[in-house]
Amino acid sequence: MDPVEALREIAYLMERAGGQTRKATAFRKAADVLTALTPADRAVVDAARSWTSLPGIGESTAKVIAQASDGILPEYLASVRDETASFDSQAGPLLGAIRGELHSHTDASDGYSPLPDMVDAARALGREYLAVTDHSPNLRVARGLDASRLRAQLDDIAALNREVAPFRILTGIEADILDDGALDQEPGLLDALDLVVASVHSKLRMDADAMTSRMVAAIANPRSDILGHVTGRLIAGGRGTRPQSAFDAEVVFEACRHFGKAVEINSRPERLDPPDDLLALASEMGCLFAIDTDAHAPGQLEWTVHGVRKAMAAGIDADRIVNTWPVERLLDWTASHQN
Repeated sequence: MDPVEALREIAYLMERAGGQTRKATAFRKAADVLTALTPADRAVVDAARSWTSLPGIGESTAKVIAQASDGILPEYLASVRDETASFDSQAGPLLGAIRGELHSHTDASDGYSPLPDMVDAARALGREYLAVTDHSPNLRVARGLDASRLRAQLDDIAALNREVAPFRILTGIEADILDDGALDQEPGLLDALDLVVASVHSKLRMDADAMTSRMVAAIANPRSDILGHVTGRLIAGGRGTRPQSAFDAEVVFEACRHFGKAVEINSRPERLDPPDDLLALASEMGCLFAIDTDAHAPGQLEWTVHGVRKAMAAGIDADRIVNTWPVERLLDWTASHQN
């Protein structure tokens, strides 16, 4: 087995299983270090078995490299394969109908991998498009992108799009919904993006009436397209648990229906948001939906399956899920919000 492939597979499986993302990143970085070596330099280090002399390679990654170089299945890879073997990616025909991902993060904000790695993973899964929706500047803890950094990212996306066509990288942002319902980014810059996910990240315990008004204002904004992780709840994971925000769900979902915005089915295992009762309500009220992984690492792009299962349980038809649409129809839909 090629050591680079072994290191990358370990990272991917860790990410898909959830957790250990920083450790997964260490394996990805070790793979990058090996990739950067010339064949001659790599042979010298291999002969001396001095892998740990290279920056970014520690004892665990060095052992993986040595065993793979000897033609042995690395023990660490075998262990991770066993631990993650229970991951079930089967969710019926609806999973196969998903054409793209509409909520993802890169290392430009709080993601763990660069843009090209996220694109490669989406393409490997058979997706046709990937929306890059890094955080907006108000979310400083997540290194949200100010206008200057976002413009630089748009240039990077344009350049990479020329390389990966016909696959399409969509320009986007996860814009904070501010206290008054405004979206956190320059309005003119939001106008230039393909897609905007609007999410509440602060003051989640706000009074229900105020939170309802805040969310409706963001939904009514012609620059928003998807209402992200609707209740803000956390049900598991390293950050602990958090109850859902209080708001008038009927009013919020009616606003989504009226303005033609999608309710996100957030597929992160620690979110699975909205809860089943609210998802059923949104479905009954005729809302559109987006099944999103909110991926912060390549392996997490497989989390679509969790959202698909929720949509199936709620009886939501594929045509009401906007990321089952061809990219042209999707972009016509987002553009219609500004007309």
